[in-house]
Amino acid sequence: MALLLVQHGKSLPKDKDPAKGLSEEGISEAEHIAGIAEKYGVNVSRIMHSGKKRALQTAEIFASALKPDGGIQEIEGINPLDDVAAFADKIKISDNLMFVGHLPFMQRLTSYLITGSIEKPVFKFQNGGILCMDKNSEAAQAWFIKWALMPHLR
Repeated sequence: MALLLVQHGKSLPKDKDPAKGLSEEGISEAEHIAGIAEKYGVNVSRIMHSGKKRALQTAEIFASALKPDGGIQEIEGINPLDDVAAFADKIKISDNLMFVGHLPFMQRLTSYLITGSIEKPVFKFQNGGILCMDKNSEAAQAWFIKWALMPHLR
């Protein structure tokens, strides 16, 4: 099954919103990508987020479009500077799971799962985009990037 990683949508600056909720652009881009994912039939069983306002709002947008059976829930361990290796060791994929979090955590997690090191970047995230990873069941550390949907082609 798949692991879908999402960097939260673009957020407001701290002086406009101390909790740094999503900006209008962040909402629009997340809704756009969520709509594309829905049209492609992306199946997500549960969406988990860091609990920060911008991650929760992004998770709610994706949940509205993708309608996960398990809903959305806040989890620990995916904040910007959390321990990637500790989190990776806990990943048990039996269903398609989506994690909505932050940089540098999401980028480091992707690198760690693919290369075993957080120092070897393998993917550049964009706010509100989805990175889908899968695991080769025949190999112990065989994660790979399956596909990505990003708001901007750069």
